Amino acid sequence: MTDTTLAPIPTVPLTTAERTAHLFTFDGFIRFWADDRPNRMALDGPDARLTFGELETTTAAIIAGLAGIGIGKGDRIAWFGKNSTLYFALFFAAARAGVVMVPIGWRLAPAEAAWIAENAEVKAVFLGDGFDAAAPTLAPIPTLVRSFTAAQAWEWIGAVVPADVVGAGPNEAVLQLYTSGTTGNPKGAVLSNLNLFGLRKQAIGQEQPYSVMTDDEAILVAMPCAHIGGTGLGVMALGAGLPAVILAEFEPRAVFDAVEQKGVTRFFIVPAALQMLLNHPDCATVDFGRVKYIIYGASPIPLELLRQCVEMFRAEFIQAYGMTETTGTICMLPPEDHSAQGNQRMRSAGKPLPGVEVRIVGEDGQALGPDAIGEIQTRSSNNMLGYWKLPEATERTLSADGWISTGDAGYLDADGYLYMHDRIKDMIISGGENVYPAQIESAIYGHPDVLEVAVIGVPDAKWGEAVKAICVPRPGHAIDPQSIIDWTRERLAGFKVPKSVDVIAALPRNPSGKILRRSLREPYWQGFERQVN
Repeated sequence: MTDTTLAPIPTVPLTTAERTAHLFTFDGFIRFWADDRPNRMALDGPDARLTFGELETTTAAIIAGLAGIGIGKGDRIAWFGKNSTLYFALFFAAARAGVVMVPIGWRLAPAEAAWIAENAEVKAVFLGDGFDAAAPTLAPIPTLVRSFTAAQAWEWIGAVVPADVVGAGPNEAVLQLYTSGTTGNPKGAVLSNLNLFGLRKQAIGQEQPYSVMTDDEAILVAMPCAHIGGTGLGVMALGAGLPAVILAEFEPRAVFDAVEQKGVTRFFIVPAALQMLLNHPDCATVDFGRVKYIIYGASPIPLELLRQCVEMFRAEFIQAYGMTETTGTICMLPPEDHSAQGNQRMRSAGKPLPGVEVRIVGEDGQALGPDAIGEIQTRSSNNMLGYWKLPEATERTLSADGWISTGDAGYLDADGYLYMHDRIKDMIISGGENVYPAQIESAIYGHPDVLEVAVIGVPDAKWGEAVKAICVPRPGHAIDPQSIIDWTRERLAGFKVPKSVDVIAALPRNPSGKILRRSLREPYWQGFERQVN
């Protein structure tokens, strides 16, 4: 159902001008920074660079251009391509005017992209560099007015005379992100100005050192723009008045170059990508001296991987927990709770941000006390407006009094730290005991021969389900299944120890990097009506 990924976090202390309600919109921020720092770089991407002054005029031109083809507030436009300055210029422009941007994952097949565009009822489609071939597949969309290649879009923008902009209000929709669910069709989570900027107000007077950005910083956008972890970093940079250094896609060498040549000081990354950085032969020679903070999230991170990263990058680490439906981050684990030696709190997702409520509920819907495992629910101004054209799904996820059911299982400790165990649907019930794969995976990860691991439940005549570990070996290493079992038995209770171990070359993942556990389970559950025994 969800993406556990990053969104804008509270950043610089707010000025008197920023305290006005109007500024907590894209239109307000773009106007403010264009006036405050017109010559400062705003977007530094692979296709173009725009200062804040240029961003204001460019977005005003795009708004006029959209109006000229009959697109205005409440309408939707789509982007199908990789990260670029053009994407963010289009998104920021649309958001200023209340036109809703629908970024589509570039790894999707054209037919999948067309399904999303048609479902969203988009009136215009913008294709990134290298995606022109998708135009014929997208052309039959009934609501489509016009399709642009990247070259055509830049030419179109340049020919339009900017017009006065009437900004969208705080509660108006500006972004529609489709969840990368592992089964079924994705759902479009509709997000507003308030969703994207509202927590800034809540942070006034509660700023932490890691949430205060100085004017010499730059933010790297390396995750896909179709996910909140990509688009959200661009929004974070805009909110702070800092350059967004945009990579077309994540690639280790490109990250290293951005760090050394573009002055990047902080970035968000998923654990699988962190592992790729560590494994790259150039990693040990890169100067990470300007990097202040590395924010990680999107899936549980094995403790041993985090230890290796702390030692390698010498930056301060922040864990972010959230999802598409909460516009990203709702909890953060601050740098002071990290250490290279590891500690108990590094297994948590941190504490709720100012303005965010988090509770744990049992199967009866009642709130549970400290250390009791149940479903994680949250309420804040970050919570989405709802799922596009899916009122019943919205009602199941978002309660009338504003609580989102995350579908994640976890608990809060006595100090208010949130510990996420797993997706509820991924929980294994073996002999009546609830077993959470993430806990077992974290234990196995430290094994010297293991690069990656996923734990699933498989049918068992005696116990209902048995724990199976599926491991990927480190390069040049071989995995002895019995050694994995013995390793785990030394660290966890007996009922959590894998009964069997399989070794494969790579784990299957969806476009946002999450492991496709259903794909791993399917071969073992053939012939069963449900993947639970």
